Parts: sequence; C-alpha cells; structure tokens
Amino acid sequence: MAKMEVKTSLLDDMIGVGDMVLLEPLNEDSFINNLKKRFDHNEVYTYIGSVVISINPYRSLPIYTPEKVEEYRNRNFYELSPHIFALSDEAYRSLRDQDKDQCILITGESGAGKTEASKLVMSYVAAVCGKGAEVNQVKEQLLQSNPVLEAFGNAKTVRNDNSSRFGKYMDIEFDFKGDPLGGVISNYLLEKSRVVKQPRGERNFHIFYQILSGASEEFLCKLKLERDFSRYNYLGLDSARVNGVDDASNFRTVRNAMQIVGFMDHETQSVFEVVAAVLKLGNIEFKPESRANGLDESKIKDKNELKEICELTGIDQSVLERAFSFRTVEAKQEKVSTTLNVAQAYYARDALAKNLYSRLFSWLVTRINESIKAQTKVRKKVMGVLDIYGFEIFEDNSFEQFIINYCNEKLQQIFIELTLKEEQEEYIREGIEWTHIEYFNNAIICDLIENNQTGILAMLDEECLRPGTVTDDTFLEKLNQVCATHQHFESRLSKCSRFLNDTSLPHSCFRIQHYAGKVMYQVEGFVDKNNDLLYRDLSQAMWKANHSLIKALFPEGNPAKINLKRPPTAGSQFKASVATLMKNLQTKNPNYIRCIKPNDKKAAHIFNEALVCHQIRYLGLLENVRVRRAGYAFRQPYEPCLERYKMLCKQTWPHWRGPARAGVEVLFNELEIPEEEFSFGRSKIFIRNPRTLFKLEDLRKQRLEDLATLIEKIYRGWKCRTRFLLMKKCQIVIASWYRRYAQQKKYQKIKSSAVTVQSYIRGWKARKLLRELKHLKRCNEAATVIAAYWHGTQARRELKRLKEEARRKHAVAVIWAFWLGLKVRREYRKFFRANAGRKIYEFTLQRLMQKYFLEMKNKMPSLSPIDKNWPARPYLFLDSTHKELKRIFHLWRCKKYRDQFTDQQKLIYEEKLEASELFKDKKALYPASVGQPFQGAYLEISENPKYKKLKDAVDEKIIIAEVVNKINRANGKAASRIFLLTKNNVLLADQKSGTIKSEVPLGDVTKVSMSSQNDGFFAVHLKEGSEAASKGDFLLSSDHLIEMATKLYRTTLSQTKQKLNIEISDEFLVQFKQDKVCVKFIQGSQKNGNIPTCKRKNNRLLEVAVP
Repeated sequence: MAKMEVKTSLLDDMIGVGDMVLLEPLNEDSFINNLKKRFDHNEVYTYIGSVVISINPYRSLPIYTPEKVEEYRNRNFYELSPHIFALSDEAYRSLRDQDKDQCILITGESGAGKTEASKLVMSYVAAVCGKGAEVNQVKEQLLQSNPVLEAFGNAKTVRNDNSSRFGKYMDIEFDFKGDPLGGVISNYLLEKSRVVKQPRGERNFHIFYQILSGASEEFLCKLKLERDFSRYNYLGLDSARVNGVDDASNFRTVRNAMQIVGFMDHETQSVFEVVAAVLKLGNIEFKPESRANGLDESKIKDKNELKEICELTGIDQSVLERAFSFRTVEAKQEKVSTTLNVAQAYYARDALAKNLYSRLFSWLVTRINESIKAQTKVRKKVMGVLDIYGFEIFEDNSFEQFIINYCNEKLQQIFIELTLKEEQEEYIREGIEWTHIEYFNNAIICDLIENNQTGILAMLDEECLRPGTVTDDTFLEKLNQVCATHQHFESRLSKCSRFLNDTSLPHSCFRIQHYAGKVMYQVEGFVDKNNDLLYRDLSQAMWKANHSLIKALFPEGNPAKINLKRPPTAGSQFKASVATLMKNLQTKNPNYIRCIKPNDKKAAHIFNEALVCHQIRYLGLLENVRVRRAGYAFRQPYEPCLERYKMLCKQTWPHWRGPARAGVEVLFNELEIPEEEFSFGRSKIFIRNPRTLFKLEDLRKQRLEDLATLIEKIYRGWKCRTRFLLMKKCQIVIASWYRRYAQQKKYQKIKSSAVTVQSYIRGWKARKLLRELKHLKRCNEAATVIAAYWHGTQARRELKRLKEEARRKHAVAVIWAFWLGLKVRREYRKFFRANAGRKIYEFTLQRLMQKYFLEMKNKMPSLSPIDKNWPARPYLFLDSTHKELKRIFHLWRCKKYRDQFTDQQKLIYEEKLEASELFKDKKALYPASVGQPFQGAYLEISENPKYKKLKDAVDEKIIIAEVVNKINRANGKAASRIFLLTKNNVLLADQKSGTIKSEVPLGDVTKVSMSSQNDGFFAVHLKEGSEAASKGDFLLSSDHLIEMATKLYRTTLSQTKQKLNIEISDEFLVQFKQDKVCVKFIQGSQKNGNIPTCKRKNNRLLEVAVP
C-alpha cells in the first residue's frame, strides 16, 4: 500500500505568523516580536508575500536534508511552512514550465548568511533537476566553483568568519527540459585593499592561510614559502587562526574543486605561484638614500625577497628593482623619469600587490566561465543568483562602503519597482482594479550619487582628472559647493543652516541619508582609491615576465600597445557594472531573499532586537509589507481555498460537485463575510484584511474540533459495538468448548468404571484358570518324576550288565593276542636273531629323522633375511645336517626377497653393497649411513626457479646434487657450493647465483682421499697437467660423504672402465696450485659442538679437528 501523502498549509500549526502580510497589528515592534518568536522555535524563514526573510541561526539545523528537498519538490509556494527551498522550487518550476527567466536576489549585511543561502539555492536546484552523466558533471562543476571563489574572494571579518569581499552574480543556463547546461559568473568590486591591510580582528583572504596550513613541505619549498604566518607582513597575526575553521582541510577541498572545475595542473601551479608572489611582496622593505642632486630616492633593504619573487615570476631582478625605484611619465613624445621616495615606493609595492591579486581573481572567474559555459548553442533558459554585499555602516566608512551602499540603493530601487510591477500585473491578470500605492522612491538618493553632472561619482572623477593639486579635502570642498542644497546630503561646511551646529560631524566627513539610514563617510582615501593607479613601469615589468599567467594579466605593459589615455576610474567602472546588472535583472522574474543577522557575536540562540530592528529598517521590510498590503493582504487559488474551508458550509461539505469558484462564493455567502473584505479574481480569491483570514482560520479550527468530536463519537460507538460482538462471539465459543469438555469428562468417568469392572472379572477368571493349570502341572510333574526314577533303575541295571559283558570280551581279546604273539615268535624265531640289531638301528634312525623333519616343519622361522632365529638342534648326530639346512633356507629366502625388488631398488642396494665393500670397518662415518637411503637429488634443481640458470647450463642427467662446503686453501674457511655429478663431469656452482665455478671431466679425477674418523671432509685429486687441475685439488666437506664417494666411484668405473682409488687415511696430501699441503685429522674438543673445524697451521699443514 502506498504511503499516504500528508499535505500541510502555511497556516497550519503556525508559530507566530508565517507571512508578515498577515501580521496584525503591523508595526515595527510586532514585526520584530514575530521574528523573535519564530527564531526561538528554530523557524528561521518567514515570508513577506513571495519574499523570504532568512535569519542566520549560526548553527546547523536538520531542515536541509534530502527528505526536505523531496518534501518541497513540486509543491505550491504557500502549501508548506516557509523555507528557502519553497522559493527555489517556485523559481525553478516557473523557469522550466512557464519559460520565464528567473533571478534570485540575496541581500543583507555581512554575516547574515547570504553566501550560505546562495549555496542552498544552487544545491536545491541541482537536486531536483534532471540526472545523467553529462548533467551531473555540469552540476558538479557549478557547485564546485563556490569553494574556489570563496577561497580567493572571502575573508574573516569582525562580523563574519566567511565574509564575501566581492559581489557575485551567476547565470545558470538550462535547456528546455530544465536540465543545467552551464553557467556564467560575473564578479563586482573585489575588496583588493584587504590584500595589503586588514582592520584589527580581521584576516586577509582565505587562500593565503590555506596554502601555508595545508600545502606540503615540498610544495611550499617550490613556492619559496614558509609555514609561519608571522613571516609575512600582509597577514594579520591577531586573527590568523579561526575557531572551527580548518585551513589545511579547506586547501585540499579547493585543490580538488579546481580539478573538478577543469583547471589543468600547470594552471593551478601558476595560480599558487602568483599568490605566493603577492604574499612575498609585502616583505619588501625600502630605505631612503640621498642622491647627488639633493633628491631622495628609495632602495630595497633586503634583496633576497626580491630575488625569490623574480624566480617565482620569471622577471629580471634589475627590471623589477628599477620599477620600484623610478617612475616614467610620458607626455606626447617626451619621457620623464623621476625617482620614488620611500612613501611612493611603498605605495607602488602595495598597488602592484593589489592589482596582481585583483587581476588574478578576475582571471579565475574568466577561467571558471570557460569551463562551465554551455557547450550547445540552442536557446537557453536562465536563472540568475545574485550574492552581493549588504548595506554596510561601520565606525569608519570609506570609498568601499560608499560604492557598496550605492549598489544596495540601486537594488532597493529595482526591488520596489519590480515588487509594485509584480503586484500590478497580478491584479490586472486577475481582473482586480489597481489603485496607486504611495511609497518612498529612493531614486533621489541614486541620482545624488550617479548623476552624470552633479553626482558624487561624477564629482570624484572630475576631481581626479583635473590638473593641479588634488586631495581628499579639495574633493570635499567641491561636494560642499555642488551638493550643499540636496536634502539627503550633509557636511560640516554645508550651506544649509540647519547643519551648522551639528558638531558630531567631523570636518573631513560627509553624510548621506540612505534609504536604510544615515551613513557618515571619511573622505580620506577617496581620490587614491578611485584613481587606483598602477605605475606604467610596474605594468611593463610584469609584462616582461617569463610567467605566462602574469604576462597575460598585464596586457597594457606591452610597449607596442602603449596607451597614453588615462584608464577609467574605479567608481566609473563600478557604476557601469551596476547599470549592466540592473539592466540584466529587469529582464528576469525576480525572487528575493532578505538575510538578517540576529547578533554580532556569531552565536546561536541570541536575538539582538536593536540589531535586527536596524536591519529591518535599512532593508525596508516594513515598507515592503505595506506595499504588499496596500491592496489585498492575502490571495489564494480557488481550489486550495475551497479545500481548506469547505467544512464551514453544509453545502460544500464534504464534497462540492461544481466549479471551485462557485463553491467559494457559496461558502463566503454562507459565512456572511462583508463584500468589501474580498474580491473574486479569475483564478484567485483576494482577501483585503488579515482579520478576515484569521476569522476564517478560527472558524475552521472550531469546526475541526467539532468534526474531531463527531469522528471520535462515531469511532467510540463503532469500537463499543465491535467489542460487544467480539465478546458475544467469544462467549458462544467458550460455552461450546465447556460443554464439549464436560461431556468428555463424563465419558471418561464411565469408561474408567467399565474398565475397572472388566479388570476385576478378567482377574477372577485368570486366577481360576491359574489354579487349574497349577494342579495339572503338579500332576504332570509327579508322573514325570516317577517315570524318571523308574527309567533310571532300568538304565543302571542295563549298564551293569553291559560292563560285565565288556570285561569278559576284553579278557578274551588279551588272551587271544598273547596267544597269537607266542605262535608268531615260535614261528619266526629262527629268522629274527641274525640281523635284528641293524634293522632296529635303521628303523630307529628312520623314525628319528622323520620326527626331526616333522618338528622342523612346525618350527621354521620367518622369511625375513635379517631374522637370525633357527630351531635348536635335537640330536648331536644331526649337527652338520642342521647347519646345512639352515644355510640352504637362508639362501632360499634371500632369493625370494630379491625377486620382489624393482630395478630402482636393486640399483640402490647395489650402491649400498658397493659402499659396504669400500667403507665397512674403514670409515667411522659408515655405520651411520647404512640406514639412510641414497637420494642423490637433494636440491630440486628442475623445479626450483632459483636454479633455472643452472638447469639451463647442465644438459646431462644429474646423478647427485648437493650443497657442500669448499675449504679455502688460504685460511681454512668454508664457502657454500653446489656439487653436481653427471655421467661425464663433476661441477661446482655458486649457491646464490647458480653460476658454474668449476667443471671437471670424470677422466681427470684420479683419487678421492678421506679420513677414517667421523667427519665429512674429502679431497678430490685431479690429474696433473689437466685443464681442471690448474687451480689444484678440491677439499670439500659434505653431510652425505659416503653416498657422494660411492656414486662418484660407480660413475667413474662405468664411464672410464677404471676403478677410482679411494684412500682412507688420517693424513694425506692435497695439491693447491703449485704447493702440496698436508691435511691432518686430529681428535679434540670443539667450541662449535660436534662440528669439525679446519684451520691452516702453516703453508704446508692444514689441520682438521674432529670431535
């Protein structure tokens, strides 16, 4: 079953008033109290019609989850509680479905959350638009452009830890389906003065701290930077670290974002090199030096920093050094070079740093636009997001605050105009009569600033361009002359008499009464900041750099393109940019987000009413509400209006079958609402007074309570009836089960009684039958006993008779036998006496031999050849026969045992037999080898990849492969070698590498010498004059000496048909090159346990100690 969709309204469960248009009474106190009440309940968004008021909570709230995105997706603007997602969805659907270009204007002072609001808008649009690999890539690039621009354009201020120090306007382009195609970013007036100087408690731009905190040591070394912030004059130390900000992690995020946006590796490297150069420019210091003509000039104190900057940027050190010390002025065909004093040199250094960073930032925006621009040329829909500085009123306000507040004046102007235009269009569209609305038009303030003849910016440009001495004071004097009579301009020297006694205004200041309040500006720095001059020498020095990026940032430095025309001032450039922005915004449907900062402490749960009141005034929010309420305070389409209030009329409840407008008319007539309180448009109902709407809400609330009571009553009745029927059904089931149980118990009782009676009757019958059977049994037993006694008497009588008869027959047989013997003896007596002794002797021998062989048959030993058991000799005369029989039996069983052998086993036993003939009773090591099988291949050369090289080198079959120790002739120490015996050769190879060290044909082996003791040493003697004998004989040691010597003996005999001489002696000679050395074996205790040791005693004696 699908999950039921629950729809809520802006008016349901309201905390305070969700839409300020409905606020009653409407005044400044009620406005602030309503915002505070909603803020205390974590409701940070409030509406003024279609305008969203956003209060910065300074903490994370669980209202931006993917579930919230889905909740606000494709929903009416007033259908749910106020949220920035509602405005984002309304703008996106208008762009997608109605083909209207949109713009979202986000305004507010620094720290109010403008940047976060723009991120939320972009993230919502990215979440609800289409999917796909290309679309996702575009969305990811658009979103990842934010971290890059924030790192280079945002900084910590006293009011905000992530304050945007530039204005940003992004046009996001969509196709006809509403899928993003790309975007275009415009930036306005980067606060480049922050590069060289920051107010107390503030930081420079984030990127400087991120590089020093997050870059690796290797990367910092390439940029010629150190991690210590205090090493750089451009970085303020009092706020270098910010709580809750991880600069190292943010640096990794920025690098990853640059990669996603599309920056190449060399481009990223170039950008960071420029940032490092700007940072190091602040460390260049100057000292005064007098020239011969009496003029002062400046010199660089420490040229090491200058050298590193030149290495980073690829600029000739002498060119840059001269640019910091001289200034060339060109007029027509003349060039004049003048020296710079220390103050001018510092000005030139700071101007270069500001221009370098400002142009780098503009290049970054251009480069990002190249990556995120739409690739197709089809018609596009556009949604613009404007995140620009809010109105700023500081203790010391300068040129930057002046042009920022000018921009906000223009935005306020277009806001009022577009809001009124939108209201008028809706009234006309719905057929409602439009009435003129009175409001404060700030065009007079904009004209004071931007008028081409008498505007403040025009006066400032004129003062900058005129010849002669130009200072900030002369600029103020000009303002006093031109603007003195303007009602929104004030100064200490103003001609208007009402300000003459205003001693709170210093002489070097002027005051403008903006729509948001009065702001006092310090004229100091106005002229210099408006000029924004960079000496041509520095521009040309930058253009001469081998660094491609820096060269591209200063095209005016090209000598071939020298333009003597004065560059436009900062004020005129910004004025033109604002005019272009206003023109762009007027072509789009506006959506507004007004951001408010609740406190200056950047802390959660604190609502400073005075600060909020100040922001409400300069944002003109009350005026916005009054404009919205000038006609009708509330309007709503007929369908949701009827759906919400239909329960208030019997004719429309529960279902209205006709058109929605007709249902609303019936509903309002039934409620007797005065006709002047509402009007019917083509698709909406317009309600003039919020009291009427609240009355409807109160009636609806009461009616809902009545309906809830009715539903509860019906439900309780249904529940009681259901419970009664269930109890009745249960009673019937229980009764039926009980009756069944009672009958079962009764049946069981009757059945038990019947069984008892039956058991008694059966028992009586059984006992009666038992008595009868016992009587019959006793009768049968008595008859059996009598018969047995009778039969026994008869048997004993017959036995006695038979015994007597047998004795008689036996006596007759004995007598008859004796008689026959007597007759025979009498008959043959004459023959028997002649050879009776010999026959008896032969008969006796025959009987004894027969008995001997029969006994031997049963006492034969096992067929094992090693079984030495043999039966004992029974008679002395059979001694030789007994031994011969033992010998014959042993030979026979040996033959039977040999017949079982395979060819391989025969070969092994032949080798064992050969070893026995060679070493038995001669070598003390021999008995231990008898029980050990001869394996031959102790190293798996063919299977082990380590010996692949050795395997490839040996083509013949390997008879034995074993690791032996080769004795060094110089010191008696051993070295491991691989001993290989093939059919034709003896080989020695290196154990680690498998390289063959020596190869000896079997024909060159003349003798093998070894001791008679329990050791594994042996010497292989080679034929004198042979090639193998050039280095002498081999003295080796092996754990399988008996096997190796036996196989070597047999293989040599097989190949050469000559027996190999095996010499067993405790003292023998070994030929080492040209010398003969005596190898002597002695008995002795060993430090290494039972291991024999070899030691060179002198040039002629090698002594082996055997345990």
